[in-house]
Amino acid sequence: MPDEIYQPPKYSEDAAEKFARKYPHHHNTFFNRPDFTRRGFFQLAAAGLTGSYLFGQSAASPVVVTQNATTKNTAKNCIFILLTGAISPRDSWNLKVTSDLNASVVSRMQPTMFNGVNWPVGIFPKLGQHLSDIAIIRSMSAWALVHSLAQTWAQIGRNPAAALGNIAPNIGSVVAIEKDKERKPGQVFPAFVALNSGGGIGNGYFPATYAPFRLNQPNGTNGTAGIPGTTNQNGQNVFNTMFSRLHQIDDPLRASSPYGQPLQDYDAFYSAAKDMMYNQAVTQAFTFTAADSQRYGVNNTGTSCGNACLVAKQILAADQGTRFLQISFGSWDMHQDIYGLQNPNGSNMFTMGPQLDAGVAALIDDLKAAGLFDSTLIVMVGEFGRTPGISAAGGRDHYLLLSSMLAGGGITGGKIIGATNADNSSVTDYGWDPSNGNPLAAKTARYVRPEDLESTIYSAMGIDWTTIRYDDPFKRGFEYVPFASQGTYSPVHDLWS
Repeated sequence: MPDEIYQPPKYSEDAAEKFARKYPHHHNTFFNRPDFTRRGFFQLAAAGLTGSYLFGQSAASPVVVTQNATTKNTAKNCIFILLTGAISPRDSWNLKVTSDLNASVVSRMQPTMFNGVNWPVGIFPKLGQHLSDIAIIRSMSAWALVHSLAQTWAQIGRNPAAALGNIAPNIGSVVAIEKDKERKPGQVFPAFVALNSGGGIGNGYFPATYAPFRLNQPNGTNGTAGIPGTTNQNGQNVFNTMFSRLHQIDDPLRASSPYGQPLQDYDAFYSAAKDMMYNQAVTQAFTFTAADSQRYGVNNTGTSCGNACLVAKQILAADQGTRFLQISFGSWDMHQDIYGLQNPNGSNMFTMGPQLDAGVAALIDDLKAAGLFDSTLIVMVGEFGRTPGISAAGGRDHYLLLSSMLAGGGITGGKIIGATNADNSSVTDYGWDPSNGNPLAAKTARYVRPEDLESTIYSAMGIDWTTIRYDDPFKRGFEYVPFASQGTYSPVHDLWS
């Protein structure tokens, strides 16, 4: 019945669930730690003035312990698309057509079978043509049903309320610090770029060098603005003179500073910002034509999601040192009118789905054309799922079971991990082996968790997911993936088989 209230099924026991219950944490979360924003980055350089705020601090070479896990190491880059608000799996990557759906809704969805995958062509027409490039995980479960908590969990791959949750860096910051040694001379872009992710998680306790470089891509086709602040109002010659005089005045405080590493790091930010000013590579990567914006958009209309996907592709094509990009797109929090029966122009599956569809499909096409698809892992995931039943308000409420989509990065296209029952209320087949490539893990069927997805990203990028760094401020030992060294979480290596 449409108004039936579905209760989450009783989940089977797994090691992570038992551990969380046995060792609960009650620390207050704190994620508003200052990081180095785009505005601050270029205000320093464009103004050419000294300042007193020390952005970040240098970390001495930490003691690092690993289990020497064997990684896939098939991806050079990662694009992480966070579907904020939680997209409905049974209306997207795990389509379930049941009797409670309005006939007109089913007609608009245009359910079509592609090699055994039932796909909503009316919502995601272009991605339907890319199913041979895409892998879907249908046996994934979130840990929490609160938006802020679960969104943070998805970005840091751990419980935000746990002991080190309040200092944990974004997955992108971990990638940035791990790949720093691979930067080439002349590469001037930040390693971690966040597009349309102003509220995204930052660098945690890591130095600000590894913070996300944030930039919003607005709706429409105006891509001529690029990055504000990359020129000086007095002209390049005047700026160069100001920058030179700045160094004449206080180089003794910048180089081999008597005040320690923080001031040298501060100087590094000035230099990094200067390198991005009056730089043709920056101009080409962060601006775009109206035609390209329309190609990534819907019905010849550019969208913020499409523009972000377009810029992400251009940043990777520039090969200027960026290795991780985060794009946020929402809100999918459709507690009411999920199909637009009451307000066709509101936020619903038929208005938002095509925006995501067009942007990601064009991204895949362009990455292929540039020879970057096989080396770039694309991950799309929300913070949790949506109820199997439709509410009295015509929407779907919060539910733990969700699906995620991956593409590129060497994974096997057309792969489906896991299966659910007729209304997507429970898992009938988990579809993966946690011990596959992870001798620490028990061969026990279980849900894919956010920590497992985090491990998968690290493995794809050649990062040992069992790494523990002993440079955290509490000296507890910061695990890239919590309890991974004990085998609790594992990469979904079945995606490569």
